[in-house]
Amino acid sequence: MANFDACSLSPVKFLILIKIIKTRHQAYKDMKILNQSQIKQKIRRLSFEILENNYNEKQIILAGINNNGMNFAKLLHKELQKISKIKFVLSHLTLNPAAPLAEPITIDLSPKEIKNQSILIIDDVPNTGRTIFFALKPLMDVLPKKIEAAVLVDRTHKSFPIKVDYVGLSLATTLKDHINVQLKGFDEMAVHLD
Repeated sequence: MANFDACSLSPVKFLILIKIIKTRHQAYKDMKILNQSQIKQKIRRLSFEILENNYNEKQIILAGINNNGMNFAKLLHKELQKISKIKFVLSHLTLNPAAPLAEPITIDLSPKEIKNQSILIIDDVPNTGRTIFFALKPLMDVLPKKIEAAVLVDRTHKSFPIKVDYVGLSLATTLKDHINVQLKGFDEMAVHLD
């Protein structure tokens, strides 16, 4: 196959090529990447993975970040309770993702309830890893037994040193792409690439 050189194209052909590339790129936009059935399958698989890695635990704190992270945490909590006798404590982590230092970062459990516990931080989509990174802040004042992270969709570009332990779907995207997760308040759960 010969090498392609865009510089050798006439200006008109080059503009046509650019239009074709933009059209194909747009075709991948506004695409449903997970439907309700697939999300339920991901939740079930993630639940088994969490249990496999925490089978000796007596209690695990599921800390959902903000709204969608909390909705995802509730779905995981429900599935985990069906398949395990481990005690799962549902907790809410609240922070401002756009300006994490502008407002207090809170968790609705006391330091005594967190100390020496296994904590699973849960979010829907970590874009740069910043939200999960700052969600660790209230846990730094106490010594938990361990901290892990679970997400429904993981984007492969991180700006912060965050490793996600449990991933429903790993997706290579551009920084301009947006992942829209619909878990509550919609006719059906879905994940879209916008």
